[in-house]
Amino acid sequence: MTTAPHPLVAAARRLAHELLVPHAERVDQEGVPASHIEAVKRSGLLGMGAPREYGGADAPVGVARETAEILAGACCSTWFVQTQHHTPVKLLATYDSPVREKLLRPLATGEVLAGIAYAHVRAFPRVPVRAVPERGGWRFEGTVPWYTGWGLNDVLLLAGVTDTAEVVFVITEAREQRGMRPSAPLRLAALGAARTVSLELDGLWVPEGDVVLRTPREEFALVDLPRAANASPAVFGVAEAALDLLARSPDGEGPAQSLRARLDEVRREAYALADHPAPHESVPERLAVRTRAYDVLRAATTAAIVSGGGRSMTLDSRAQRLAREGMFLLVQGQTAEARRAHLGALASG
Repeated sequence: MTTAPHPLVAAARRLAHELLVPHAERVDQEGVPASHIEAVKRSGLLGMGAPREYGGADAPVGVARETAEILAGACCSTWFVQTQHHTPVKLLATYDSPVREKLLRPLATGEVLAGIAYAHVRAFPRVPVRAVPERGGWRFEGTVPWYTGWGLNDVLLLAGVTDTAEVVFVITEAREQRGMRPSAPLRLAALGAARTVSLELDGLWVPEGDVVLRTPREEFALVDLPRAANASPAVFGVAEAALDLLARSPDGEGPAQSLRARLDEVRREAYALADHPAPHESVPERLAVRTRAYDVLRAATTAAIVSGGGRSMTLDSRAQRLAREGMFLLVQGQTAEARRAHLGALASG
């Protein structure tokens, strides 16, 4: 007797099978189309972690991981655009603020798509974006090095650091406006389809009513460290897609089975550590498992390239796309601690 999948898992599978996988190579070359984002909005997936009273699904973390694996394995660029959305939803659901009543419901129902512009806070004591109190609000100055989903997102979650090392998170419209100017789309080796730009902030003013959270930089880092040490579900999704491709190739079934056993083992360990009740007690273990997940991802995508032979060198090759997506995931969400751990593991063999 089998249990039916969670409705959001079923929705993710339909989206992957009917839309994302058939068009993934074209999207990789041409960019994520607005029609893909509209399909994601209609699917209900954007309300995954939102409270039910705001129109969300309040789904268990296991459902969020499974749907992330499915979407990333189907079209990593589309996954990457929509995954940004879940952080603003979580912050608005967690912290009481005037902007929560204005935005959480449209975010949860998929009416509005959000992006994020706060990874630069991890560069502290360097401060790429400064937040300065001004006229009943906040003025932002500096450069956001990476912002994904430009032209697809409706709003963005922006963070800056004050002179007293406080992090200020605000919501603003994701469009060119006074004090905020996007660069041309960045030319990237992988996930260029996700419409990533840098943002020049020259006096962008945001009213106090659009502040989501103010928190000391030390507290932000304390929460961010164990979270950033976790292996991303996207790593497992892209690896699974590469192994599916490998298994269908001549001589590929045996290697695929062996690699899938390794992948299943490291996935179990990674998710068990992510669910640890005292996250700061297991940061080194999380980083070690994250590195092992990268090892399996690299092996899986390399095997898919090898099995494809010369065909893997064409830009419309699925194996090549997955390998480039795997390369991107090596640095996505990277912190200094994660980089040191990964480099140390590579150096020790």
